[in-house]
Amino acid sequence: MSERSDQWSDLKTRMGAGAVMVLIGIIGIWLGGHVFHLLVALICGVMVWELVGMLRPGDGSAPLKLGGLTGAAVLVSIYLPVGFALPILLAPALVGFGQLDRHRTIYLSFTAMILLAGYGLMMVRDDFGVGWLLWLVVVVVTTDVVGYFAGRAIGGPKFWPRVSPKKTWSGTAAGWVGAAVVGLLFSINTGASLELVGVSVALSMASQMGDMAESGMKRRMGVKDSSNLIPGHGGLMDRFDGMLGASMFLLVIGQFIGLPFGMG
Repeated sequence: MSERSDQWSDLKTRMGAGAVMVLIGIIGIWLGGHVFHLLVALICGVMVWELVGMLRPGDGSAPLKLGGLTGAAVLVSIYLPVGFALPILLAPALVGFGQLDRHRTIYLSFTAMILLAGYGLMMVRDDFGVGWLLWLVVVVVTTDVVGYFAGRAIGGPKFWPRVSPKKTWSGTAAGWVGAAVVGLLFSINTGASLELVGVSVALSMASQMGDMAESGMKRRMGVKDSSNLIPGHGGLMDRFDGMLGASMFLLVIGQFIGLPFGMG
């Protein structure tokens, strides 16, 4: 098999698994409410299960306990006032910090990000409706998909070869362009300010930062994927690392850009 064809060898598997994930995501987003809350809580719990599994390989109990605690905290938090929700959200990060005997800072940082990002996603859906959440998801997915195809088709200099040897500058920049197009289309069709184009590009960059952060962590742990749950994709952390970065970024900038930006 040539090097060129080998670049696309996993495409069919990735597209099939990706289509299933997209379908589940669309259904959850569209239904909202308890269904979406349960979906987000499950995703957050599984990601922490994967995280602890990488930090403490061979320990069957710690990943399950901390993953279950995370999922429960995310689910309970959305039904409480913010003041009561925040300490519950941060509790799993501190509990795990006290239980782990190494890599505590990595666990604390990523778990806190997973918890807050999950809470942020639920808040966006509950407070601003389907439109804003779809914008967030489409920007992240477009960044990933366009970057994947452009990087493999164009190639060129690597973005961070020591940590992520397949990612290129061409794919990275193509993701920004794709996000800008998404922002423009949403702006035109919703009446939102054209500033949404710039915000979308910044959101794309934040998603790439989340991707790079997880790649760096996996490289340090000596693992290729966070788990093998999703054929062709690895684990949920491998698929939702970009969403973590974007969601955290949106939580911060939401205080400045005045959501919902004119969208209905």
